[in-house]
Amino acid sequence: MVSVRAGCRWLSREQGAMAQNVYGPGVRMGNWNEDVYLEEERMRHFLEKREKGELLIQRNRRVKKNILRPMQLSVSEDGYVHYGDKVIVVNPDQVLGEEAGKFMRGDLSLCMSPDEVKAQLSDDLEIPCGVSAVQTIVPMGRNTFTILSDRANNCEMGQVVVYGQNFCLGIAAGLEGKMLYLTSDHRTLMKSSLKSGLQEVTLTDEVTHLNCWQAAFLDPQLRLEYEGFPVRANEKIVIYHRHTNRALAVHRNLFLRTYFGKEIEVVAHTYLDSHKVEKPKNHWMLVTGNPRNKSNTMLDISKPITEDTRALEQAMGINT
Repeated sequence: MVSVRAGCRWLSREQGAMAQNVYGPGVRMGNWNEDVYLEEERMRHFLEKREKGELLIQRNRRVKKNILRPMQLSVSEDGYVHYGDKVIVVNPDQVLGEEAGKFMRGDLSLCMSPDEVKAQLSDDLEIPCGVSAVQTIVPMGRNTFTILSDRANNCEMGQVVVYGQNFCLGIAAGLEGKMLYLTSDHRTLMKSSLKSGLQEVTLTDEVTHLNCWQAAFLDPQLRLEYEGFPVRANEKIVIYHRHTNRALAVHRNLFLRTYFGKEIEVVAHTYLDSHKVEKPKNHWMLVTGNPRNKSNTMLDISKPITEDTRALEQAMGINT
């Protein structure tokens, strides 16, 4: 009896081991037919979207190709800014002020910042489109603006821009036949900047009076005397919004998460010091192209040694 039981126990273990290897990859169980049809349907849907260019990776490539494509800036032969010129709007480097926390140094250029999710779902840019400041001065689709005239002035292309005169900042962002304009309006409970809660600055395709800006001379004491004089390129100015009378400003200590990563917030707000002078947050330059190298800007041209020496002597208090 013992031997028989032992033999039966041995046979049952052998049969159990054989039963575990009965079903292989080729054996179809359960709703296998439904799974096959679902897999074929997913593959067919994928191929259709790929042929139409609707895949997420294809949309990302098109957006980045248009927005990040290299651009050429206009070259100013007389040193002034003209209607129709392609420029980049740069906030010059500044030292750490009263801001607390992390502070972004270097020259920051005004850039368009499409929404991270909406840019992946559609080929068209969202309206309104956000703006930000980026630590780069390389001309490309997202930071190259065209100086345009408003309907009231109706200035011709090539005419010099003067202080106190309305102008618009338009950007094509690499898209053919479409222009977005830098705009702003009074802040409300439902509409304000994301981080600071101040007056928001965006890009829109509507041509209205909210798109008008004016250049103001940097020194307030000489501002009235320079009214009507030409605006020089590559020099510090203050850009005021015509409708709200708020100056364009950058917050180097407030960071935004955009489609291209972490960037700086841009608002319309006037920051004045104790002498009623705009702070470096409101300082901007309309930078033109380098006549020696079309891919560079005038900021890439190093200053002459004599100018650097003179600035050093003045800082040391040496009379020259």
